[in-house]
Amino acid sequence: MSKTLSPIQLGIIWQRLTGLMDEVAQTFVRTSFSVVVRENWDLACSLMDADGRQFAQSSRSIPSFIGTMPRTLKGMLERYPREALEPGDVLISNDPWLGTGHLNDITMVQPIFRDRTLVAFVGSTFHTVDIGGAPSPTAKDAFEEGLCIPVAKIKRRGEENEDVIAFLRENLREPDETLGDIRAQFASYTLAANRLLTLMQEEGIEDLKDVTDEILARSEHSMREAIAAIPDGEFTDTVTSDGFDEELTIRCTVRKQGTEIGVDYTGTSPQVQWPVNSVMNFTFAYSAYALKCALDPTAPNNDGCFRPIDITAPEGCLVNPRRPAPVWARHLSGHYMPFVIYRALSQIVPEKVAAESGSPLWNVYFKGVNRNGRKFVKMFFMSGGYGARPSSDGPSTLSFPSNVANTPVEQFENAVPLVMTEKALIPDSGGAGRFRGGLGQRLTFRSVSPEPLSFVIRHERVKNPPGGLLGGLAGAAGVDLVNGEKIPAKTTQTLKTGDTVTFETPGGGGLYPPETRDPAALARDIEDGLVSAEAARSIYGAAAPAGE
Repeated sequence: MSKTLSPIQLGIIWQRLTGLMDEVAQTFVRTSFSVVVRENWDLACSLMDADGRQFAQSSRSIPSFIGTMPRTLKGMLERYPREALEPGDVLISNDPWLGTGHLNDITMVQPIFRDRTLVAFVGSTFHTVDIGGAPSPTAKDAFEEGLCIPVAKIKRRGEENEDVIAFLRENLREPDETLGDIRAQFASYTLAANRLLTLMQEEGIEDLKDVTDEILARSEHSMREAIAAIPDGEFTDTVTSDGFDEELTIRCTVRKQGTEIGVDYTGTSPQVQWPVNSVMNFTFAYSAYALKCALDPTAPNNDGCFRPIDITAPEGCLVNPRRPAPVWARHLSGHYMPFVIYRALSQIVPEKVAAESGSPLWNVYFKGVNRNGRKFVKMFFMSGGYGARPSSDGPSTLSFPSNVANTPVEQFENAVPLVMTEKALIPDSGGAGRFRGGLGQRLTFRSVSPEPLSFVIRHERVKNPPGGLLGGLAGAAGVDLVNGEKIPAKTTQTLKTGDTVTFETPGGGGLYPPETRDPAALARDIEDGLVSAEAARSIYGAAAPAGE
């Protein structure tokens, strides 16, 4: 602890910093233009000190963005060293290997100065539905996937860089939406700078080093204590993804020694020519996030939490590909990482891990002409069932590990010429167990567009449903249909007026053997329509309520 910073003052400052970043995120959301930011919260906001160490973040955020932002800033500072930055500058990039792993995520960072002295950086990342190009589940390299923005100053001394703005505008189908989101972040950065400088003035802080050092040290200590509490050893497991032309394997070995823990992905399938490769930044983010959720979930997220964690993967494998591998759908590999880690950890701390969820996250891109005759590209998120947890059932249709919110139907129907005719839970889709997996959902859209419109999907868990754990059963596999007929899970399709497309998201896996389920809980499932009486008899056996 700093000699001039008491524990009480540190606690107050820490809480104020968290509140500050929540206000920054709310400002971004309230002034944003896109549904994906405003409703889905596909974003994150962070504060980093002058050395680039992340020490505060918005409470609501996407885990991968939090894990990648300090790494992105490091790359940005290689292009623009600190001495090349001035008040009012804002850096931008969406380079997949520098950022979150695909072109659709834009990261921006603004330096914060106090009397011409750099004291911090405020940064944010958000998902933009359109980034040029033609999003395709069959892209063979990153060049096919859209516009790559190298590290640049999108603002210089507080003024927009018209060259960068013009370059973006000419490559986007809906430039007003994406540029509106970018400018919403400018507003949130101004708020962040004003609030941080006010906090420093009110708390008598000359620079943030003492505060940052203490926050990171305490967070690191908390994580090390949590790691020390589990047995030492080496534990390996695998998961199998659907892949494209063949199934793919993600293999991890968790190595725990003392107060440190590592995850090694040696043995994972080589990178592929399809856009499911996960760059190392994304791999690190979701691996570290999974460990923190399992071992030290209540500690605030910052760089200190990740100091005892080491994530490695052979270069050229599925989860550490070489440029210019296609990466548009990198979550189709990256979202498996928590589950393969939890499978390995279940060998030593079964009370800390959940069964597999109905993810990687499902979404669909619709493209066409809207009611005003303008071209559109819109995305709809839809979650599968959450995996069963050590002491409770998995929630239905809740996103993990991505943390995005489901898209509101009313907002979506207002934006595109589609009508949703069904949105319902799918009975029996949750994996059976003492604790049941969450249910998937069925969603049906009908085209009311006078012109044909197309949609792009890249869905997983169709061949390999979410697995159960420790004796629990797998959840239901996902299904995609057009006019009632199955279609491939990674494809581009066209809908004519009146055609329907249906998505049935996967259910979460169960935990522990089904016969150990509480009969009263099973009876409630049947009464609520979550489990059929037939499934109760055939799967749960003696646990099924008498008379059913």
